[in-house]
Amino acid sequence: MYDIGTRERALAQVARGRSLNSVSKETGVSRAAIRSWQVRLEPRKRSGLPCPRCGDRPEPPSDPASYAYLLGLYLGDGCISTHRRGVHVLRITLDNAWPGIIGACEAAMRAVRPDNSVCRVGKPGCVAVTMYSKHWVCLFPQHGPGVKHLREIALAPWQREIVDAHPWEFVRGLIHSDGCRITNWTTRTAGGERKRYEYPRYFFTNRSDDIRGLFTDALAKVGVGWTVLARGGSPLSVSVARKADVALMDAHIGPKY
Repeated sequence: MYDIGTRERALAQVARGRSLNSVSKETGVSRAAIRSWQVRLEPRKRSGLPCPRCGDRPEPPSDPASYAYLLGLYLGDGCISTHRRGVHVLRITLDNAWPGIIGACEAAMRAVRPDNSVCRVGKPGCVAVTMYSKHWVCLFPQHGPGVKHLREIALAPWQREIVDAHPWEFVRGLIHSDGCRITNWTTRTAGGERKRYEYPRYFFTNRSDDIRGLFTDALAKVGVGWTVLARGGSPLSVSVARKADVALMDAHIGPKY
């Protein structure tokens, strides 16, 4: 018998397009076993918690703060795909340079769907934090065909209530996915001498006008000022550069880790 984690890791690799033979050699699991898991979906059977959005009386997720953070990650670096028998796969792809963020993403997934297992699928330079559930499309109605920046992205009313109640968690998820904190520098002449000055700055870069708008709405909610920077004549990045605004971001977000 194989534990659930082993089964889900094997199925996640097959879902990425790898052959049964290669996955079998890497994991030591027979091809027949992997094939049977694909058909029976044993790794994803749970007595499980009901979906808060299904049924006659939809409710918000039981951990709204973790959901707000996971929503930010999903809008930045996440995708949902359909597997078999109505099971959906949520993947958040994150840089290996930030193991703390990878762990935070995994913890948020577990908090939102505690009855499901999380697995990490390694890729060159990054890792896809992955979970199977029939209810990801209920929890993330922004899912749809095509890339996010070519279709409308709008929050459902219940999502807006969560983001309004937990704006910093939402901003944190967006920064951890498509944002950064960097140190800029410039030179100034003082007393006849050219001197170098350094200052911290936050950036959020996303091609979707809607997602950038959700980010700036949340910044306005917490009192952070921002400016939009363009590339090739089109808006692309949101910059937070004023000293007081950066200090506020540092108090709640900080550098990636």
